[in-house]
Amino acid sequence: MSAPHDHAVSSTVSLDELTQLLERIFTRHGTSAEVARTLATNCANAQRDGAHSHGVFRIPGYVSTLNSGWVNGKAVPKVEDVASGFVSVDADNGFAQPALAAARPLLVEKARSAGIAVLAIRNSHHFAALWPDVEPFADEGLVALSVVNSMTCVVPHGADRPLFGTNPIAFAAPRADGAPIVFDLATSAIAHGDVQIAARKGEKLPAGMGVDSLGQPTCDPKAILEGGALLPFGGHKGSALSMMVELLAAALTGGNFSFEFDWKNHPGAKTPWTGQLLIVIDPSKTAGQSFAERSQELVRQMHGVGLKRLPGDRRHLQRAKSLAKGIELDQQTLSQLRELAGE
Repeated sequence: MSAPHDHAVSSTVSLDELTQLLERIFTRHGTSAEVARTLATNCANAQRDGAHSHGVFRIPGYVSTLNSGWVNGKAVPKVEDVASGFVSVDADNGFAQPALAAARPLLVEKARSAGIAVLAIRNSHHFAALWPDVEPFADEGLVALSVVNSMTCVVPHGADRPLFGTNPIAFAAPRADGAPIVFDLATSAIAHGDVQIAARKGEKLPAGMGVDSLGQPTCDPKAILEGGALLPFGGHKGSALSMMVELLAAALTGGNFSFEFDWKNHPGAKTPWTGQLLIVIDPSKTAGQSFAERSQELVRQMHGVGLKRLPGDRRHLQRAKSLAKGIELDQQTLSQLRELAGE
């Protein structure tokens, strides 16, 4: 699927139209209506915000994964109330987002009651951006942190073979006069989806992103994807964070480590079958000024020292533009989506 940059033959669709189109694709390829709604909303919102590596670019991967029988598209998550500040969910070999949606009311209730609550999702597949999982908590005045591990594709610092996943960390905090402060970063030097996009466009990557099948440094995204691997960002620092994500997202939840699943018997499978951890904090429990006002003061000071753009600013600008003018998709992409929906 081509990236939406050819404005000469592009169309605009509303967020609702795109979400409904994606819902039809998911249900046609074997998900329940509820799972389709959750995944379509997640994917359409990423496209709305200009997060192209996690928007409609991912749809063929979802479809081939569902067609391969690797993931349970009709899974019904089992929510377990395990302790005063702890919720656990067995995603039943389904996607993580429906598991999060099922556990969310109990998680928020516990966070507001205890001041902090943890959600441990296991037996789940995560193939999307991580910031949509945390941002809604900040919209409700809560602070949220989430980690998820993926499939083996990153060489630990000082090692010679891949072991970790891209293992992102996402954080969201409310602020008084503006959109929440949100970041979502892979602990690899570059996100896997961005490597795939560069390979499709025939672009080179900057140095330090990955190695080829012989373990030699390369700037060729295809060499990284075909038997090569990514490197962690920041050398030993990113590597340590990636290790932490494996422990929190897999060992603590009861999910699979990035190296513990084998999809060889499911050609077309793309979604890592791992785990996810969310920590939600209610800042109203602390003394002193309102957290959102403190967070706004930090933003003011950051701007005061010359910072032009906060994490998430670009997404929010693109979101406003998409909601006002529609989401721009090139004609080839739109045709392919309609074809996948059977239209």
